[in-house]
Parts: sequence; structure tokens; C-alpha cells
Amino acid sequence: MKNFIKQAENKAIRASMMLRNKASEVGERAKGILTNNEGQGTLDVAVTVLISIVLGALILGGLYLIISGTVLPTITQKIKDMFNYQG
Repeated sequence: MKNFIKQAENKAIRASMMLRNKASEVGERAKGILTNNEGQGTLDVAVTVLISIVLGALILGGLYLIISGTVLPTITQKIKDMFNYQG
């Protein structure tokens, strides 16, 4: 019985030490992640996204002006001529 109790105590001590080591490893890993200064920052990504949105809006606006001013009147006239065929 004394042997059984001693083995249980040893297992509990080993489990406690393993848990403490794991917690320490997780803490060190979290500390490393939080103090990491590599890669793109949030501000860099935000500026890139903002520039992309502005350029996209300018391109779409230009295409709309070209299509509404040049292409649509021509297409409208061709459709009217097609339906008013006097052949």
C-alpha cells in the first residue's frame, strides 16, 4: 500500500512539473509573438487597401464616363435604327 501511495505521489509530481513546463512554454511563445516586429504592420496594410480602393474607383468612374458618353448613345441609335427599318 505504501508503494502504491508513493507511485501516485510521483505521478502527481511529474504531472505537475509537466503542466508547469507546458505553461512556461506557452507563455514564452506568447511573449515572443507579442513582441515580434517582423512583417507588415497594420498601418501598411490599411494604406495599401485604401490606395487600391481609390484607384479602383477612379478606373470604374473613367470607364463609366467612356461608356455612357460614347458607347451607349451609339448603341441606342443602332437599336432605334434596327427597329425603325423602312426596307
